[in-house]
Amino acid sequence: MSSRRVRFGLKWKVALLLALLLIAVVVVLSTLVLAGIREDQRVRLEQSFAHEEEAANLRVHQELLTNPHMQPDDFMENVGQRLAVDLGTESGMPVTLYMLDGTFVGTSLPFQPKMDVNDALVYTAQGRSAYITEGDQLLYLAPLRYMDKLIGTIQFHASLAEQHTFYERIQNLFIVTGISVLAAGFLIGFLYVWRQVHIISRLNQAAQRIGEGVYLSEPTVKRKDELGELAQGIYEMSGNISSSLSQLTEEKQKLLDAIDRLQELEQQQKQFIGNISHELKTPLTSILAYADLLEMYKDDPVLLEEARGQISKEAQRLYQLVEKALQLSSMDIYEFETHAKHIEILPILQEATARLEAKAAQANITIQSFLTDGRVWADPENLMHMVLNLLDNGIKYNIPGGTVTLSNEVRQDELGHDRMVITISDTGIGISDDARERIFDPFYTVSSDRSRVHGGTGLGLSLVRNLAEKQHGFVQLAESGPGGSTFLITLPMNRPQSSEVISAEESSDLE
Repeated sequence: MSSRRVRFGLKWKVALLLALLLIAVVVVLSTLVLAGIREDQRVRLEQSFAHEEEAANLRVHQELLTNPHMQPDDFMENVGQRLAVDLGTESGMPVTLYMLDGTFVGTSLPFQPKMDVNDALVYTAQGRSAYITEGDQLLYLAPLRYMDKLIGTIQFHASLAEQHTFYERIQNLFIVTGISVLAAGFLIGFLYVWRQVHIISRLNQAAQRIGEGVYLSEPTVKRKDELGELAQGIYEMSGNISSSLSQLTEEKQKLLDAIDRLQELEQQQKQFIGNISHELKTPLTSILAYADLLEMYKDDPVLLEEARGQISKEAQRLYQLVEKALQLSSMDIYEFETHAKHIEILPILQEATARLEAKAAQANITIQSFLTDGRVWADPENLMHMVLNLLDNGIKYNIPGGTVTLSNEVRQDELGHDRMVITISDTGIGISDDARERIFDPFYTVSSDRSRVHGGTGLGLSLVRNLAEKQHGFVQLAESGPGGSTFLITLPMNRPQSSEVISAEESSDLE
């Protein structure tokens, strides 16, 4: 069984400190007040005794003046008892009189005091006053004078019971009040400290959640003090950390995408080098073979004519291959080779159709066109190349007696921007589902046999795609099957902004 560790937290520390401060304040305040009360009682009693002493000396002085023939000692001895009673009556306190040598001469009490006052009489004989305290009884002894001459001692009897009772009552009141104030103050202080500590705990929990990746949607505490400012600061810090982390995540994803793209490009580069090496080797092998035959059969005119034609055909294919490879390479490197502007599309489409009518006729293919006027933002040479390439593919990969259809129309994208869509469809062999994703890859051909017959390099569609993207447009295979294929070229009609550029994946949103 594990024991739970008791945590002596901040609220208990502050509460203990508050209790100690309250105790110290109550004790010090009570001590000072009680000491002041005691001092006030002493001063008042001394003032009362001094007043009575003065009155007694005045009475003795008057008595002696009325009896000038009497000596002070005889006066004290003969009149002492009466004088003590009269002084006791006037002062309201018991009075006892002594000769200068300490001999008792009279008292207002019904009995003679039994308290030992000999030491005090020695002081009064020297002209000084003395106090004697015993329990609740207080004796005040003061010298009596006549014409500045000491003639005896007067003793006042006072009771301190009332003063002691008052002092004890005040002391008990302070004790009860102090304990009550201490308890109430401690309770109020503890509740206040507990509330503040609870708020600090909430702020601490918020900081822990931020450390765990759970960010704040609003400040944990809403107050108009330092804790409220701290809560607002933690909330703003949470937002900054969340924003920075999101940016770091985005940058990390971009970096990972860039790495994937670099790896893909590296793979494409390797594939490109392998493909172009293979494609270059094929016509070169044929040329070398016919060169060897020419060397072996120099006198055979039929062989010479056949070799000449084949070497010319392979050289032309090799030239086209190198030219298109250079075009692809230059498009990736030299951005300035594309000079887009507003152009009329109809003349370019009509010229492209006219250029390939003879080739189509030789292949028994019919070119149909359904063209409309319109302006697009494109490079005219690049646009011509794209249309010629797709029309040429439609002718090469068609069936005898087939058709190639060229048309254009204006459509709107999901943002309401007008775009020109050029459609090239044929009635040829079509493209299989497996090949649809690869037809725009360099050196990929749907039919290797037809590529050999017609001199296809597999670079045409890749070049068309890159050219379309240079114009802020795209090319896509809309549909394909046994009945033929349909390609779409989508181009902006106005100078595009960055927000207007769409990709082939968004083409389904065009109306």
